[in-house]
Amino acid sequence: MSYRLLLTFILSCLAGSLPAQRVVSDAKIIYKMELPAAQLQMDAKLQGSTFTQYMRGPLSRIDMNFNIVHYTYLINSKTKTMTTLIDQHGNKYLIRAGKDQYEKDLKQYENIQFKDQSETKQVAGYTCRKAIGTMPDGQTFEVYYAVDLVPENRQYNRRFVNLKGIPLEFEIVTKEGAKTRVIATKVDLYPIPASYFDVPRTGYKEVSQKELQEM
Repeated sequence: MSYRLLLTFILSCLAGSLPAQRVVSDAKIIYKMELPAAQLQMDAKLQGSTFTQYMRGPLSRIDMNFNIVHYTYLINSKTKTMTTLIDQHGNKYLIRAGKDQYEKDLKQYENIQFKDQSETKQVAGYTCRKAIGTMPDGQTFEVYYAVDLVPENRQYNRRFVNLKGIPLEFEIVTKEGAKTRVIATKVDLYPIPASYFDVPRTGYKEVSQKELQEM
């Protein structure tokens, strides 16, 4: 075997041993939510809450279903806008956030730093590495991200803009410091219809964030 052929063979073997990372443009990920015990004691209807993430190029959608209230976030990283939909017992509200608010929020999330840990585990069929996220105020949260899945759109969920892969298990920290654990149960990597990301034209009352708080 010539030196050139031998080198090609060695490089092929090395390349084959490296983990294959997949750049994900379209996906649907279903998560279960484990809410703090104190919150469940206050309202047992929150049991079984779910979190669903959709991705399609620069578009993303997050559905948070708490049974008694349903939040949908429609995010467009190309136009830098976000629309929030709230459905509470049939009372439906729509809140728009323009480019200025989008960039303000993004800047805050860009300051979250993630530090890899040595621990790994399987979540929804994927090998995930543990990382600790540190927020600007010093609060920390755990996340397990799929080392083989890299989002094409880093801003699909701005909370994880600095993370190396797609998180399949993570904690959400409330203002009071309580933590909700979000764990993926199913990952589908197939084309998501564009209609999933359409902002509804009817059926919702458009309000500002301030108006909603005053209701």
